[in-house]
Amino acid sequence: MVRRVLPIFGFLGAFGWVYIYAKSPSFPTPDKLLILAVFIGMVFGQAWELTKRLVPFIALMAVYDLFRGFADYLNNNVNYMFMPAVDRLMFAGVLPTLELQKYLWNGQVQWYDFLMYLMYMMHYVIVIVLAIVIWKIREQHYWRYVMTFVAMSFAGFLTFLAFPAAPPWMSSDMGLIEPVRRISSDVWFALGVQDFPSMYNQISPNAVAAVPSLHAAYATLVCLFIFQLFKGKWRYFTLIYPASIYFGTVYFAEHYVFDEIVGALLGVAAFKASFPMWRFVRKRVRRVQALQLRRRLAYVFINANDE
Repeated sequence: MVRRVLPIFGFLGAFGWVYIYAKSPSFPTPDKLLILAVFIGMVFGQAWELTKRLVPFIALMAVYDLFRGFADYLNNNVNYMFMPAVDRLMFAGVLPTLELQKYLWNGQVQWYDFLMYLMYMMHYVIVIVLAIVIWKIREQHYWRYVMTFVAMSFAGFLTFLAFPAAPPWMSSDMGLIEPVRRISSDVWFALGVQDFPSMYNQISPNAVAAVPSLHAAYATLVCLFIFQLFKGKWRYFTLIYPASIYFGTVYFAEHYVFDEIVGALLGVAAFKASFPMWRFVRKRVRRVQALQLRRRLAYVFINANDE
């Protein structure tokens, strides 16, 4: 009876989630995506298995976001001028954000603004969807994938803590660089995006967490895992995602090019480090499992002798 009812309940729940989201669009945060994933899992009879794998991942990401939210309270020595100075050094004295907006922004949101912002909003969606795909198709790599993203996120937090950095729009608002527009806000309002109640709404955002760009780091790491774990020419289409992030976040005045470079390098470093990290973790887990097995066998042996 339960097996028959759960798929129906899951379908209705997923439909209700999509309906609410379509009626009141909001940023797709992991807690919201977990609810949808569980409903879809019910449809296919795998809700519990899906929950067991995603809840630890999303819980750790929530802890990271909580830490990121108060990092700026621990260090208020915000860097405003280092990043634009590096960008000017790389681009013959001009700011890429300013130049891109001169050519592409005409005061109204265009189709390419929507497209790049859609990619920007996929920050958590693509990471979680790929996690589910890896679980179903390349299960032996699932926990390495999760561990790598979590470790990289906390490495980003430590950088935010040591080097608080303002994005271009903030420096512009303070009159420290040439005027640039935060185009992402225009797209946000044009889409009618708002935040219906979510755990993530309760976590204070950190406006001075621009270095490294974790959007760039996540996009880079996603592509590296795709190219490692899957075959076929379709993989090359996934390069559109990081390219859009690198370009779009600079154009939107959310990041400098310097932020993107540091974020991409962080993604590459995390991917390279994932192999020795995973070997170390797996070895430790096997030792603990072997120790537990020996204790159980000793317990059984002692009880057998007593009898």
